[in-house]
Parts: sequence; C-alpha cells; structure tokens
Amino acid sequence: MSDPGWTASTYGDAFADVYDDWYRDVSDVDATVATVVELCGGPPARVLELGVGTGRVAVPLARAGLDVTGLDASTEMLARLAANDPDGLVVAVRGDMAGPLPPGRFHAVVVAYNTFFNLTTEADQRRCLTAVADVLAPGGSLLVEAFVPAPTTGTVRHVEARQVDPEGVVIDVSIGDGDRQRVRGQQVHIDGSGRVRLRPWAIRYLTPDQLDALAVESGLEPVERWADWDRSPMTPDAPRHVSRYRR
Repeated sequence: MSDPGWTASTYGDAFADVYDDWYRDVSDVDATVATVVELCGGPPARVLELGVGTGRVAVPLARAGLDVTGLDASTEMLARLAANDPDGLVVAVRGDMAGPLPPGRFHAVVVAYNTFFNLTTEADQRRCLTAVADVLAPGGSLLVEAFVPAPTTGTVRHVEARQVDPEGVVIDVSIGDGDRQRVRGQQVHIDGSGRVRLRPWAIRYLTPDQLDALAVESGLEPVERWADWDRSPMTPDAPRHVSRYRR
C-alpha cells in the first residue's frame, strides 16, 4: 500500500489483542450468517472472507456448514483466529486483500463491517475488486458491509473518549480529509498502570454510488443493497449498507 507508514497488517497487528473484547458485537453475526447461507444456496458452498480477523464472522459461517477460507495480512489476527477456531473449520490464509487472493471459485466473498475501507488507496480498492471478480464462481456474490459517509469537505479533527473506567482510558483521535475521503487515527489506550499503547488505523471511504462505480469498472455488477444484514430496505438516512455484487 502506498499510504506512508501504513502496511496491510498495521490495523490487525494493532488491534488483535482487544478486537474480540471491543468489537465482538459490532454487527449482527446471526443475520450475516443467515443471509450468506441463503445467497450461497447452503452447504457445501465455498466462501472467502477478506480481512477475516479473529474469525468473528468466519467461524460462525463455517459452523453453519459452509466451506470457509479467511484471508488476513496480520499474523496477530490469524493467531487469534486459530485460538477461536480450535477445530480448524476455517482455512486461514495470510495475504493482502488487495490481491492476489486464494485461488478457486467462491460462491460468496464477504467483506464485513467497513473492512473494505481499510484499503487506503483507490488503486488497492480497485485491485481488490478486480481480484474478487476473478475468484467468484459464476453467479457468485460479493457482499460488502460499510458505513454511509456524511458529505464532508476540508479537514475534520475528532477527539472522543471511547472508554473511561478503573481499568484504563481509551481516547479516539483522528484527522479526516473530506476532499480525499481519507481518515487517519489513533486509539490511545492508557491502562490502569499508566502504560500507553497506540493503536493506529486509517481508511479511505466511499459513498455507495462510488463503490458501485468502482465495482463496475472492475468487472462486477451491482445487484441489490440493503440497510443491514436482515435485508431491510435501504433508505436515504440509513447509516450503513450491505451491498451485493456479482460477476
């Protein structure tokens, strides 16, 4: 990736040790599994999750009978996945979701909860979508879950206390560039003994229409869009979306 100081594994390495505690309930996993299983036609369909992390989504998908491969650039995240998947149901692959991707024909490729935006350049986002088009089975689906950005221009600075308790303090600090649609941040984690841990993150966000356009340029066709994994109708004020594409 060309973003200075940022590699494909930066986020995962920084957040692996707290990810399950902080983000286990960040989205509806049961609804995610139900939707993916239905769209795939059920077991033994093959599913690839990009940015698999600790297996929050991949392990339940595998327990539902799907043949799941999970890709992540972070060895720290993959170690957590292994601990969360003692039966080895998920095939773990270390790699950059910008490609190359694991070979084969997948009935679905899943990119959950803003993970696609962790690709911090348009070139990497385009490479990812092109690679997905190459590994999808005929009629297969790419499913992308992401927030809907508010219109923003110029520089936006943000400081927020995420956690304050006897165990420590977590402060989220970020600077956004609304013109380039990029945000860089740190979660400053101060534990109860006063030790400081910096957890960096960076994203390049897209509007749903921009994501559609990039997908089309990469050989994918927009099929449908929902407001959540329960497939609620998309509305103009929906804070996030789940978008489905196919070859």
